[in-house]
Amino acid sequence: MKDPALPPGLPEARDPAERAALIEAGRQLFARPCRFVHAAQRLDQLPPPGLPEVALCGRSNVGKSSLLNALVGQAGLARVSRTPGRTRQLNFFDLDRRLCLVDMPGYGYAQAPKSVKEDWQGLIFDYLRGRPHLRRVLLLLDARIETKPSDRAVMELLEKAAVPFQIVLTKADGAKPWWLAKRQEEAAALARRHTAAHPLVLVTSSTTGLGIPELRAELTALAQRG
Repeated sequence: MKDPALPPGLPEARDPAERAALIEAGRQLFARPCRFVHAAQRLDQLPPPGLPEVALCGRSNVGKSSLLNALVGQAGLARVSRTPGRTRQLNFFDLDRRLCLVDMPGYGYAQAPKSVKEDWQGLIFDYLRGRPHLRRVLLLLDARIETKPSDRAVMELLEKAAVPFQIVLTKADGAKPWWLAKRQEEAAALARRHTAAHPLVLVTSSTTGLGIPELRAELTALAQRG
């Protein structure tokens, strides 16, 4: 049985002092300057590998930019488009020369999963498969709605590319408690089906801040040492 005092998303084996230290380390890192450094629409435009990278992906309008802004505490760092599917490039953000956050184009706005294969072939798949410093992909799923075929298709593509990924539920503030619990169970079951998936499912809200400290702690463990 899960410890009710356990912060969401952190391993149950960690004692309270260690969990608190990880949360604090995450707070300190993500309080540091973060800036946009590069955009790429073609493979030959990708920046040279350097810092450890964490990429955020998900269906159009799942809240990637909002989550990135909430993580770094900068409301306007990543543009939040009102037109789903508008972002068509990889955007790179440098966090204090310790971690590179990559905002990926949304998928599944048109037909799915066909659109996933069309949108993600070429640049996106080549980036995922050939980026040596890519430590993890955060696969964002909307907590308010059911998992779509396009989401499942992306999990298969990430598995095929041998890229470690972690499911993050977004917009949790808009879901009823019973539905959110159901979505967590479903996401955990999906993670267990994929060898490339991280076992921990994180629950977040960019509006209320739910799960943001825990996600920062998880990502700090992947960052270059200061």
